Amino acid sequence: MDWLPQLDFTHRALIAGLGIAVLAGPLGSLILWRRMAYFGDTLAHSTLLGLCLGMILHINLYIGLVAVSLLVAIILVSLVKQNWLASDTVLGILSHTTLATGLIVATTVPGIRIELLSYLFGDILSVNMIDIFYILRVDLVALIILWGFWPKFLSTTVDKDLAKVEGLPVDVINWMFIIMLAFVFAFAIKIVGVLLITALLIIPPAAARRFARSPEQMVLLASIFGAIAVGVGFMASLNWNWPTGPAIVVMATLIFFLSLFTKLRSHA
Repeated sequence: MDWLPQLDFTHRALIAGLGIAVLAGPLGSLILWRRMAYFGDTLAHSTLLGLCLGMILHINLYIGLVAVSLLVAIILVSLVKQNWLASDTVLGILSHTTLATGLIVATTVPGIRIELLSYLFGDILSVNMIDIFYILRVDLVALIILWGFWPKFLSTTVDKDLAKVEGLPVDVINWMFIIMLAFVFAFAIKIVGVLLITALLIIPPAAARRFARSPEQMVLLASIFGAIAVGVGFMASLNWNWPTGPAIVVMATLIFFLSLFTKLRSHA
């Protein structure tokens, strides 16, 4: 990878965006199939608290992000399993509580300086080589896991009871998926922000769902649509001086509405 340090900030930002878009295809598809969109929002909101704790403890910010994301994921799954609260209620409580706590810490503890707009929209144009290597490593590990366990992830997503009858360790597979999500959110949020990572996980798979005839087709199309949104949004931000993260989200949304229009025309 000796060629990476020669890249300027625009190329580094594009590599980071494309790296996240490619991974968001399979992960986002699984999130949609499992109806876990709000779960992603909750993890995303919890990362502000992770950033603050990392600064307070003077540790690597990624360590703080991963630790808080994992803790929130564990609490979420544990509470949902109790069945005395609806899953959306638990998600809402934790989502707003962790976000509010992070905001309080960010504004009241001396010495902490977090640009909240940067946290929300990300600052992909400031991606450095360390961030690039983190993204590439997370991409590699997550894609290897998804490739190796894809049939099991798919089986437990389609029908948990049938998967149990077939002898699959459903709880282990679910925990593996949730932990992987926590790591991806932790590493992506610092770079691209809450808005972009949640949008890339939800919008391209939603658009791909309109055309796919198999789960694998949906994953591939979701990654392609996400990559197109990143590329076009990135160019729009450079040409028209738009904020990069929101520009990518808008392009992803345009792709989604184009998919609706295309399918409607095909049925007309």
